[in-house]
Amino acid sequence: MTSTQLTEEQIGKILQGILVPPQPQIMVDLQMEQMHPEPDLNNIADLIKQDVGLAATMLKVVNSPAYGLRSRIESVSHAVSLLGLKTVVNIINGLSIKGELGDEDIVELNRFWDTAMDVAIVSASVAKQIGFPNADEAYNLGLFHNSGIPLMHQRFDGYFAVMQEAYSGQYSRIIDAENTAFKTNHAVVGYYCARSWNLPAHLCEVIADHHNVRQMSQAPGTSRESEKIVLMAILKTAEHMCGNYRTIGQQDVDHEWDDIRDIVLDILGLSPYDLDSMKVAFEDQGINLPHYY
Repeated sequence: MTSTQLTEEQIGKILQGILVPPQPQIMVDLQMEQMHPEPDLNNIADLIKQDVGLAATMLKVVNSPAYGLRSRIESVSHAVSLLGLKTVVNIINGLSIKGELGDEDIVELNRFWDTAMDVAIVSASVAKQIGFPNADEAYNLGLFHNSGIPLMHQRFDGYFAVMQEAYSGQYSRIIDAENTAFKTNHAVVGYYCARSWNLPAHLCEVIADHHNVRQMSQAPGTSRESEKIVLMAILKTAEHMCGNYRTIGQQDVDHEWDDIRDIVLDILGLSPYDLDSMKVAFEDQGINLPHYY
């Protein structure tokens, strides 16, 4: 299908539901690409894939009723190619107008932005290593799973201080600290955010439950081979290897991983040695992972 141009009004209505602010440096790089005499849509797509808000926006637009596709698009690169340069540029410009962040917000949200892209890449790589049939789904889950974090930060003062406490090992689940402080948590908020972006229902459900691995894996009638359980295990492996507990939780020990490690490795059919081998391969790809044991 060739690209279809959307009107400014259509784009404006779609953007109303996009709340996750785009990463400032990515926006700068995109503006620079637009200034080229012949902007490269592939370069633009590669930049968009690195940002949660931008990637989600492109998927929401291309899957919206206004665009009229018969089947859901799950690849960000495919979405960008279908939308075409003019529509993509209009969306980027619309978000740049909406997304003015103060210096303090940028510093705080760097914790979120710094992890999202690496977790996405590692999730896709783990999926390929274990023979999971849809690495794009694993990538999208890794990119979007913590999308509730910037929204919680914008809504609640002192949010990252609570997250530091959440990762400290004082609570059975990370989300318990948030529930105590705010009566909600980033997984629930991320679920509704993902639904608003028209992400597949099973990905939304994994986002909602990604801090409930033990409970989900032991639920009556649940198969550890089910797609959702395997995706959740892929995600938790990627989170651990990318050091979310350090970046977001500011901790030296991954208490959540210590609790669920045996469950996750059993689901994926991996050993600690396999993780070490993967770590070397990821670092060869330029992903610098912390020492995680």
